[in-house]
Formats: sequence, C-alpha cells, structure tokens
Amino acid sequence: MKGVTICRRFMRIGARPAMRRKTRFARLRWRRIWAPTAWSWTCRFLVVFHDDELSRLTGFTGSVADYTYAELCRMPVIHAVDATERDVAPLLEDVLALLYERRLSVNIELKNSRAAFPALEEKTLEAVEKAGMREKTIYSSFNHYVLMKLREVDPKAKIGLLYSEAMVDPWVYANYLHADAIHPHYLAALGCPGLIEGCKKAGVEIHPWTCNDEQVVCDLASAGIEAVITNYPDKAREAIENR
Repeated sequence: MKGVTICRRFMRIGARPAMRRKTRFARLRWRRIWAPTAWSWTCRFLVVFHDDELSRLTGFTGSVADYTYAELCRMPVIHAVDATERDVAPLLEDVLALLYERRLSVNIELKNSRAAFPALEEKTLEAVEKAGMREKTIYSSFNHYVLMKLREVDPKAKIGLLYSEAMVDPWVYANYLHADAIHPHYLAALGCPGLIEGCKKAGVEIHPWTCNDEQVVCDLASAGIEAVITNYPDKAREAIENR
C-alpha cells in the first residue's frame, strides 16, 4: 500500500482566518492527505455537504439545493466527531484554497445521483482549475454517467467509480469506462475474488469505503490496495504503520 488514508469526514486542524466556515480536516497520510467530500450546486455556489438531504445532519427538511447559501449558513451541521459542536457547510472554493496551501490532494464526490444539477460538472472542474488543484484531484460518484460527462469536459480528469455491492470483474468495467480507480464498499471489495490481482493487471487503483475496523484496514493494506476511506484516518494510519 502506498500509504494513502482517505478521510471521509472533516476533523479540526485549524482553518484560515479568512474562512468563517469551520472547515475541518485530519492530518494523516504518509505523503499527502485525501479529503473526500460531497458537493451540491445551490444558488450558483458549490457547497460541501455529505448528504443530498438536510434532515440527518441539520434537523431541517428539504434538499441542500432548495436553499441559498445564506440560508444554509443558518443551518449548522452536526459535527461528525462531537455532536455538541456545530459547523457551517463550507464552499468548495474555500476548501480547495486550504488544500492548496497545505499541498494536499482531494477526492471530490459529486452528489447528483438523485437529481440533476445543471453545469455541476463544469463548475466543479472550473473551481478545481482556478485553485490550481487539477493534478491533485480525483472525482467520484455513484452516478457513473456523471463521471462520463465530466470526462467529456476534461478528458484527463481522474475518476473513481463508487459502488456498494459486489461486482463481477469490476476492473473490466473500469477499463471499459477508462476509469482510474474503483471505490467499492469495503465489504464488496473483500467479497470479490481476484479483485486485487485483476485491478493490478488492469492498472486500476482500489479505494474501498468506509472502513472503520482497524484490523480490516490492515488486511486491505497488506493485500495491496492503494487507499482506504475511513471516518477515523488517524487510527487507520497508526494501525497500518504498526501492523
């Protein structure tokens, strides 16, 4: 394993004073950090938010896209680690600026599987290019048509195919779509015979999600995957280094 730990949710290491939104990251990884996030297109702004709907993380009803960003700022998000803390969903441009400053990489998950957001792919690519993060970004989505549209705009964009159930020979499908990586649920990865060998031969990276079991993280690392997505990257990194 190359030593990549992908942080699925944000944790505090301190944000720039100019950012009034409390963007949280975890300082992990051996060489760099990947911070996967979800983006929604609302009122001409790209907003970082994990769910399509607001209810689970804010207690408010409706979709992220139903509100302006000013309204979303009045809907504090329940903090992933400490439920007594509340954060405000940051803008993509602010997160990318912080990542650029810290020389980190990012996995952007586009959240338009249930509803279409016009120009989401184009606007996301523009924001990444403007931030100077083009070479350090991989895009993922459960909606693979979205990734194909993204590739139409930028043929060199790195893409990872998100999926939750076991697939037969997923590396064949990944090669068919010219994908750089697969992002399977970690149980789907464990339940796929020949996955490591097949992907290695096909030149497809494996980034399973969301594995919080330290022993399973170590098993996946020992098997040769390139990255693991977890809610506890600090524990995952320590487990991998001490295995």
